[in-house]
Amino acid sequence: MDAVLNSLAGLSNFALYFAVSILLLFVFKIIYAFVTPHDEWALVKVHKNQAAAIGFGGAMIGFSIALASAVANSEFLIDFVIWGIVAIIAQSLAFALLRFTFMPKIADRIDKNEISAGTILAAVSISVGLLNAACMSY
Repeated sequence: MDAVLNSLAGLSNFALYFAVSILLLFVFKIIYAFVTPHDEWALVKVHKNQAAAIGFGGAMIGFSIALASAVANSEFLIDFVIWGIVAIIAQSLAFALLRFTFMPKIADRIDKNEISAGTILAAVSISVGLLNAACMSY
């Protein structure tokens, strides 16, 4: 019985960090929608755009990887929130970097449902998330 109680002792911290993680994921979705020139939700939900789904899914995965590292490496909740904000900024910069340097027409290509553009966006987003996560493990 003691083992079960000891296991459940961290449940309140889990619930708190998980709730803040979901909140940060929602904030990321809103900020990412402002950074991108197209409405991912409309493209995916209304227009069934696979390129947008792939690109936005990759951005969410990349952000979540970085966020998971922030949880694992933070000592306090405020520390986690600060690094979560850093992850939001990094993912937003990843899209901007791709859009304004390597693929200036990526937004148009995603609007046209070009799977290759969505795939590259997802790959860049996940790569940035992995790098971000590694850099948070100082």
